[in-house]
Amino acid sequence: MDDHVRSWFGRRTWHDSGMPVDRLRASRHRRTVSVVLPALDEEATVGALVAGLVPLTRGPDPLVGEVVVVDSGSTDRTREVAAAAGARVVTREEALPDVPVRPGKGEVLWRSLAATTGDVLVFVDSDLVEADPAALVGSLLEPLFQDDRIALVKGFYRRPLRLAGTEAATGGGRVTELTVRPLLAALQPDLAGVVQPLGGEYAATRELLESLPFAAGYGVEIGLLIDTLRRRGLDAIAQVDLGVRKHRNRTLLELGVMARQIVDTVLRRDGTGAPGGAPSIVQFGRSGERWVPQEHRVDGTDRPPMCDLRPAGTGAATGTAPTVISS
Repeated sequence: MDDHVRSWFGRRTWHDSGMPVDRLRASRHRRTVSVVLPALDEEATVGALVAGLVPLTRGPDPLVGEVVVVDSGSTDRTREVAAAAGARVVTREEALPDVPVRPGKGEVLWRSLAATTGDVLVFVDSDLVEADPAALVGSLLEPLFQDDRIALVKGFYRRPLRLAGTEAATGGGRVTELTVRPLLAALQPDLAGVVQPLGGEYAATRELLESLPFAAGYGVEIGLLIDTLRRRGLDAIAQVDLGVRKHRNRTLLELGVMARQIVDTVLRRDGTGAPGGAPSIVQFGRSGERWVPQEHRVDGTDRPPMCDLRPAGTGAATGTAPTVISS
């Protein structure tokens, strides 16, 4: 790492977070907090996460104002389980009813800005297992509340590899290590000190999030990270150790499609993405005795900054209808 990145790592990395809730409340300076869980067919895990977060919304001065599950078209009982556990459940269609829906995680996170009211948003993936979600939220909020110059806090963690009923202590985060870290080293070296650039647990100010475009699909996290660096500088970013994160690991073919989305997002922000057309990846599988190519196209466009679509203060808090935009 360059010296300035090494210096940033020392200043902006929280290794031992855990500020008590009462101190977090005292240091937030009247800012409100929304916790968002994007969900797609997560009935097995979302209920426990919501149940662990709901206590933060209770009492005369709750730390969290709302826990919102934004559903991305689940076909299982995700919505029912989340609501029963105490979350406010919003479908992606309901979040922006006049805007045609696109598939992907980035779409759901973008729409969550219109479905929530907090000055600060905390995103938590809905497939976490064996997690303490309340402690996770507190850890992500601590840097934001301690330093007003910080606008984005990324969580990092040790990631076990869980496949076919077995678990190795390390080995998760394969796309990060094999694709993203080499890309950042080559194209965005100022981000070389970010431990988990793709992590789905992070907190940010609404003012920042509404000023940034949201990449489609799994490019959303790396897109937000690069855009924050460019618009606010490295010191606007911090990171915090969240311990161990266990979630559903995906097959190599699934990870290949994910990596293609991420590569496209990084290259477009570097100005070297392929012009025109939808990016794609060709993978190969067996059909009988033959190898057969399978092409997967990915969405290579961004959603515009939310502040470009509607004035500040409209949407979930006031019930004002969003501006209609094309898909």
